[in-house]
Amino acid sequence: MTGLVYKSTGSWYTVKTQLGETYQCRIKGKFRIKGIKSTNPIAVGDWVDFDLEQSNDVESGIIFNIHERKNFIVRKSVNLSKQTHIIASNLDQVFLIITINNPPTQTSFIDRFLVTAEAYSIKTVLLFNKLDAYDEETLLEAKYLAHVYRKIGYECIGVSAKTGKNVEKVKAIMKDRVSMFSGHSGVGKSTLVNNIQPDLNLKTKEISNLHMQGQHTTTFAEMFDTDFGGKIIDTPGIKGFGVVDMDKEEVADYFPEIFALKQDCKFNNCLHIKEPKCAVKDALDNDEIAYSRYRSYVQILEGEDEHYRTDIWDKE
Repeated sequence: MTGLVYKSTGSWYTVKTQLGETYQCRIKGKFRIKGIKSTNPIAVGDWVDFDLEQSNDVESGIIFNIHERKNFIVRKSVNLSKQTHIIASNLDQVFLIITINNPPTQTSFIDRFLVTAEAYSIKTVLLFNKLDAYDEETLLEAKYLAHVYRKIGYECIGVSAKTGKNVEKVKAIMKDRVSMFSGHSGVGKSTLVNNIQPDLNLKTKEISNLHMQGQHTTTFAEMFDTDFGGKIIDTPGIKGFGVVDMDKEEVADYFPEIFALKQDCKFNNCLHIKEPKCAVKDALDNDEIAYSRYRSYVQILEGEDEHYRTDIWDKE
């Protein structure tokens, strides 16, 4: 039988067939050693083949094959730095939810996420949430940040999960597509998803007053069907994003504004750091490239973490 993975807990997988039948499945014993270096060989969004088995009058499945993925979002593993964790696969798009404060979303986190999405050719839409709670100064900051990313070519939408502002616009983009929602804990991801599809009733929690950080509500990635067409993948809140190793020469290719200028550099192998006659550094000096973006580029190039640990979920 063939089905789509809707939920992954690490040991059991909820798989739905094209006929709408749902089965709890596990991996065939030797499946893990087939050259898969990820901590989770099967991810939400995977198409898999499985056989049914009967045990104690309960019918379950044994997964023996994963179909080829068209893409996936991947990050560094928590305890095993040489391994990766696939968040979700076979995505049409990702919505990255951003808040200016309560909790703050750092540009280094945004850029690391975008680089990974670019590497796997996954469209990313930036959702600036909690606009209803911002004072005038914070609202201006949100508008400036949105301007930075719109200039690069990313779609940016101001939303309010609480009031429903622009939720219909988001739903229109989601129609008939597989969409993953991601962001820090506390950015209003579950509240927004509940607003998009009210009958899901995902758990939500208030921001911790002690550290102004979100409290973890989602433990595992999970896919849901919508009544307007399309699928939602809800993911655990993430504190930071560990970029999986990339060759230094290719990092610039995943920054669209840098990639557009690299042909104008004197040297074909220019890394845009210390080389002379660098079009990227000239653009930076002329404020044609945002300094925050260039800083993120250099951090990734040099293998630096964000200002805090970058490769951990809030809880896993």
